[in-house]
Amino acid sequence: MEKKLWLTYSMLVLATATWGSAFIAGKVAVQSFEPSTVAFLRFFGAALLLFPLMWVMEKSKIKPTLKDYALFAVLGLTGIAIYNICFFLASKHAPVIKSSLFIASNPVLIVLLSGIFLKEKITKNNIYGIIVALIGVTFIITDGHLMSIIEIGFEPIDFVLLGAVISWALYSVVGKIVLKKYSSVVSTTYAVAFGALFLLPFSIAETSWSDIQQASFDTWLAIVHMSVFVTVVSFVLYYNGIKEVGAAKASIFINVMPLSAVIMATVFLGETFTWAHGIGAVFVLTGVYIGTQSKKLSLPKKKVQEKVVS
Repeated sequence: MEKKLWLTYSMLVLATATWGSAFIAGKVAVQSFEPSTVAFLRFFGAALLLFPLMWVMEKSKIKPTLKDYALFAVLGLTGIAIYNICFFLASKHAPVIKSSLFIASNPVLIVLLSGIFLKEKITKNNIYGIIVALIGVTFIITDGHLMSIIEIGFEPIDFVLLGAVISWALYSVVGKIVLKKYSSVVSTTYAVAFGALFLLPFSIAETSWSDIQQASFDTWLAIVHMSVFVTVVSFVLYYNGIKEVGAAKASIFINVMPLSAVIMATVFLGETFTWAHGIGAVFVLTGVYIGTQSKKLSLPKKKVQEKVVS
């Protein structure tokens, strides 16, 4: 059981760390295409890979009902279409500091919604882990200058960022409901397909055939990376993690994403890894560790009492 838990945690770390690479790949892709088009191409490519994968992996196929398709559509609308539109709009018009911090606050809302709608038990360790990890994320994003968040102030684009946070939280919570009946592969496949469908009109409106012809090799490479690794591999791993440990606990691992993005920016873009990044990394990893513990962090005295009761 313990070995299975650590395997699940490792997969969640791998999934969310890979999401960090989307910041690098996305930065390359938007040089040739508008945000909605990048998102559509990413998820359309992922759908082409996911459907054959689903047909091969799923031995006992369950035929979705109309209600199931509605839930899949909600997943595609929230976690794929709305989230990515908001995310790329914010990346284009909002300071990186602010947009990154908003996205990093996702676990807080996911834990709250999981407790309200899914009746998942929210432990003190979950709360402590989120707080510690969020402190780490703030250090990483602001490069140790915490007051810069206040200096930026409130802007209309914040509503777009809030939309990204809410849509991802809804995606995680609704995903838990869907996973009671379907596997992570099936859930991800239909969510991605519906998401690509919702993104198609935006892509058609903002992209011409000449844009496609003039796109660089690096752009297509970035889109392929986001389709295969950031979407197919990582989404399946993340959904499997939600199924195994719940949406609240799995969401804590989202804090690994900005840490991963900073490290990759240092390696691939030549950005400087500062002392604040190092401190932030320690806080993030500590927060994830605390948040994924249950009664094992309790005092020995409490353990004795539990044994007596049992």
